Amino acid sequence: MFPALPAPAKVKINQHLTVLSKDYPETLDHLLVIARKGDAKAFSDHSLFAAASARFKGREKETVTAPLSGKLVTVGRLAADATPFEMLEAARKWISAVRSHKPKALGLAFAGLDEHQAAVAAEAVLAAVLSAEFAMPKFTAKSDETKSVIRELHVFDTAEKIDFSRTLASAEGTNLARWLATLPGNYLTPGKYRKYVEQLAKEFGWEAEYLDEATLKRKKAGAFLAVVQGSEDRDAGIMRLRYKPAKTKRNANAIALVGKGICFDTGGNNLKTGKSMLGMHGDMQGSAVALGTLIALSRLEIDFPVDCWMALAQNHIGPKAYKMNDVVTASDGTTIEILHTDAEGRMVLADTLALASNAKPSFIMDFATLTGTCVHALGARYSGVFTNREELATGLIAAGKRSGERVWPFPQDRDYDELLESKVADVKQCLIEGEADHILAGRFLSRFVKNDVPWVHVDLSASESKGGLAHVPSEFTGFGVRFATEYLLSR
Repeated sequence: MFPALPAPAKVKINQHLTVLSKDYPETLDHLLVIARKGDAKAFSDHSLFAAASARFKGREKETVTAPLSGKLVTVGRLAADATPFEMLEAARKWISAVRSHKPKALGLAFAGLDEHQAAVAAEAVLAAVLSAEFAMPKFTAKSDETKSVIRELHVFDTAEKIDFSRTLASAEGTNLARWLATLPGNYLTPGKYRKYVEQLAKEFGWEAEYLDEATLKRKKAGAFLAVVQGSEDRDAGIMRLRYKPAKTKRNANAIALVGKGICFDTGGNNLKTGKSMLGMHGDMQGSAVALGTLIALSRLEIDFPVDCWMALAQNHIGPKAYKMNDVVTASDGTTIEILHTDAEGRMVLADTLALASNAKPSFIMDFATLTGTCVHALGARYSGVFTNREELATGLIAAGKRSGERVWPFPQDRDYDELLESKVADVKQCLIEGEADHILAGRFLSRFVKNDVPWVHVDLSASESKGGLAHVPSEFTGFGVRFATEYLLSR
């Protein structure tokens, strides 16, 4: 037995398109008012708070909760030039403070913000609410009675209706990615993962095909098969999902999402230490982000087709496990010299990218918790991006900034290939020392992108962040769904 797929967080949204006044609904349990940081006069222009502004005077730099007009009011401060990331980060903290009072109906108002900034802040607050209200998996005898708190969000002080459709769709995809990443390794094996995905395929109307080991052997996918040969359970494979819109733009080619889905990574014969192996049930987050992005795009009923390829496997140790200095052949005929069995992610992605690009999509974006060097380079607040089209870099950075899931590009110059030259095969899998491993991993993967397809690789260094990141309060962040959705819809 394993847990049922979770339901999306349910929050009823009411947009009143009026200035908050003394006549606001009596059903509200709590008010969240967002004002400019350091602005002592922010309340003086607001009809409801003008008389009570002295209560918050001198506290313009902090988040304050106090009784006012018969309600609890939390005042959150926002810098005039706050970025989308800073808004999301602030919203997470505001909602944490609000939820401690367990309101069912939350009102949202603004003091001193212009229409655009109020709309962006409202989107950030909704994203934080949906993230906080989502029920993450727990395996305890006693149920969590506080998992659902805010059930209604009432938005005031805006003159125009805000379109929250992208926020809702991205939140659903992000939350599922977080949920899957949190499942322990014995609850999310490749076989169980496959069942979850097939359930989702029925719900969303996707076509689903599972390329099992027998199929992959026929396709000569030796890079993928090398990684899984040490597993006792023969349930590994590549899941291919297909979204086809009811109405498609003329000549619209599919885009392809690809994700690394290593359900547990021991490191193989290059066995990880206990500290490094802890948490390796989360090494499948690339596949979860690809899946979550497909969910978001499907909910938005986009007008172009999308393929999603998920490489589902485990990297185990055992007498049959692949080992250093083995030479294996990928599905495109490339021979690979194995240097380190813990560099398994690029191996399963090699065949998956080759298969995905052979379908001739218009664009490929892959996601993977691939390298520690990317974490060392950026920390857990950004993720790295790599592309075979330098001209895409500006758009990737911009989409990261707009979505609040920030990314930074790394070089992919061809001279890095010299470091991966092998004396016995076409290419080395990696170096035994970690010199620029995130860049070399990108160069390795680029070999398997065929037919000159534009390609972006996302190394998910921000997939885990203690204490949460941006609007997400959990360690597993689901980073990538908001970014990819924003980027793909703005291309």
